[in-house]
Amino acid sequence: MIGVEVGVFFVGAFCVAATFGSAVRTVILPRAVPSKITRRVFRVMRALFDLRVGPRAPFERRDRILALYAPLSLLVLILTWELILLGGYTAMFWANGVRPWSEAFHFSGSSLLTLGFDRPPDIPNTALAFSEAAFGLLILALLIAYLPTIYGLFSRREQFVTFLEVRADSPPSSSMMLRRFWILGRPKDRLEDLWQRAETWFADLAESHVSFPALVFFRSPEPEHSWVTAAGTVLDAASLVASTIDRPRDPDTELCIRSGFLALRRIASFFGIAFDPDPASTDPISITREEYDRVCAELEGSGVPLKVDRDQAWRDFAGWRVNYDTVLLGLALLTAAPYAQWSSDRSPPGARSGLALTRKRLRARM
Repeated sequence: MIGVEVGVFFVGAFCVAATFGSAVRTVILPRAVPSKITRRVFRVMRALFDLRVGPRAPFERRDRILALYAPLSLLVLILTWELILLGGYTAMFWANGVRPWSEAFHFSGSSLLTLGFDRPPDIPNTALAFSEAAFGLLILALLIAYLPTIYGLFSRREQFVTFLEVRADSPPSSSMMLRRFWILGRPKDRLEDLWQRAETWFADLAESHVSFPALVFFRSPEPEHSWVTAAGTVLDAASLVASTIDRPRDPDTELCIRSGFLALRRIASFFGIAFDPDPASTDPISITREEYDRVCAELEGSGVPLKVDRDQAWRDFAGWRVNYDTVLLGLALLTAAPYAQWSSDRSPPGARSGLALTRKRLRARM
């Protein structure tokens, strides 16, 4: 019997330690360390949302339902931590002599919620009650601190997405943004400001969306907005400027592209999206030459000066795009991003929702 009690006690202690470790990895640790509890909660919640959305729902319905996915999953995660603590301490109280199981459950619930309606009978159980109350308050404090942090980072991300809408329309288009800059005049000054601001945004994106991966699934307030399509629009515009538009070479443009694809790769790596870290400039991309030529015709029609050697310009554009092509499309599917040129519109037929892919990615890491 003593062996059974010892075993039950250690099972309960393991549950408590696992919960504490999950909370630390998810909320406190400022690096990409996945938590099994967090991952499983998000997987189960995603499966429930998949059932609610259905495979053929129109995008408006899908976006409206998926907007609740990340916030509700975070709240369920907090509840899951509390329930595991409750179960773990119930096992430890039982192993420590509090019988029957119902009485051990009463002691655990009273301690976790700091209600105090049951008084432990001895010093060892009193120590357990104190530690459970401390853990319960810690989880509550983490919730109070975590949610404002999440929404602060979300707001900062969305400021740039809204800023880009003014320049690139909604849904965003790299072609429209460049044409508008040339129509308004002084494109050099406007583009330099955009690249510098975008580089800062990409750096912030890489840090925040890996440290707090739930942010990846927080959808923009406007259905047609998305941080993924905004990133793709900026990167495509910078790639067109670096490869196709006839103007002096600008280091800020190329640094913006590098900052962008490094950020997207870091986020993609966390979710297990496969990509080639060192692609060749001749590797295939999802953009066809015909699509590229159509955009060039639009730019030329708006007075944007283009390089004479269009074949070389296409090769240069593909050489830039190959650095972020795979991760951009993967993240667009993962987040069920709204339609946008050269990003979410690359999704295969029947997969625009990204639901099946999301389940697969969440099985990998969270």
